[in-house]
Amino acid sequence: MSPEQFLFHEARLLDTQRYEEWLELFTEDATYWVPLEQGQKDPYETSSIIHDDRTLLELRVKQIRHPRAHARQPLARTVHQVGNVSILTDTAAEVRVASALTVVEFRNEKQHVYAALVEHRLRRKGDTFRIAHKRIDLVNSEGELDGIAILL
Repeated sequence: MSPEQFLFHEARLLDTQRYEEWLELFTEDATYWVPLEQGQKDPYETSSIIHDDRTLLELRVKQIRHPRAHARQPLARTVHQVGNVSILTDTAAEVRVASALTVVEFRNEKQHVYAALVEHRLRRKGDTFRIAHKRIDLVNSEGELDGIAILL
């Protein structure tokens, strides 16, 4: 599978609400980061919108499925559009991939659109990959956000 096809597969899992399968794409030491500031170099120098390790990602997925997670009910319908995929670095162990992401979310009769520049660090695993790091730089990260209740 090419890195581009892998990103498309990840998006499809999210759009079909196969969150547990999506979680399995991540390595045990993975990080999932949505910086607060444009150009933010480190998740520890200032606040982040999201900075999760694998354990926190697992909790997010459990919360989505929890029957008393009223803030997430009904589950949002989403479309993740991945484009402008380019390989930044490619070694025997890992591939760094840049892409552009547009996510349309529909929930509670309202539609939201998110746009971001994304970087994945993918570790090779057989003929596919696992996500070691995912950084999502929202174009409006420093603007007013209504609270992101979806996985990007």
